[in-house]
Amino acid sequence: MIRLYFHHTPNPMKILVFLEAGGLDYELVPTDIFTGAQHHPAFRKLNPNGRVPVIEVDGDTVFDSGAILLYLSEKHRLLEGRSEDRASLLSWAFWVSSGLGPFSGQYSYYGKLTEGQTAPAERFGKQTHRHYSVLDRHLGGRDWIVGEGMTIADIAAWGWIERAEFLFGADALAPYRHLTRWFRRMDGQPAVARARAQADAIKDQFKADFDDEARTALFETNI
Repeated sequence: MIRLYFHHTPNPMKILVFLEAGGLDYELVPTDIFTGAQHHPAFRKLNPNGRVPVIEVDGDTVFDSGAILLYLSEKHRLLEGRSEDRASLLSWAFWVSSGLGPFSGQYSYYGKLTEGQTAPAERFGKQTHRHYSVLDRHLGGRDWIVGEGMTIADIAAWGWIERAEFLFGADALAPYRHLTRWFRRMDGQPAVARARAQADAIKDQFKADFDDEARTALFETNI
């Protein structure tokens, strides 16, 4: 049984989609990052960095969504693509972890969740769109990021592309024809629908308001 420390934010959602796609047994452990659960000493023993997601399985503890996806795909031989595509898979999976994800997350902070930070918002917004462009060009003539089927690279990217509308509005992906096509295919996967249903089923266990308490828990005490 896999224990997933979960909040309905992009990085934990990636892991939930993977678990549903792989048909793996798991238990969700609600971890409310809006109330500071990620700072509790018991949680910091699992992840000293104070972030979700974290998994516990077979005596192992793994944190960071990229590491978790790679660990689970290797352990269960799932969604890892063909052996000849391994180099490309690793490249794109780490591209999400080092580029698309961090720039999207920073724009979420500077562009959506704080005020008066116009220079950082402009910087991270442009970089997020640059990453959209990179992926859009790569997806020209492709159904999936790597190989001929869904892999952890697609799941990793989906977690942040799914937030494009929140970040930039309803037409955020309109300039990116190939990315839009891929996203619709990915977002329509049964595993995504099941993951959303599981997240919705426990949403009442999380703080809903993004108020001063939530801001402090997310941005000021995580040191």
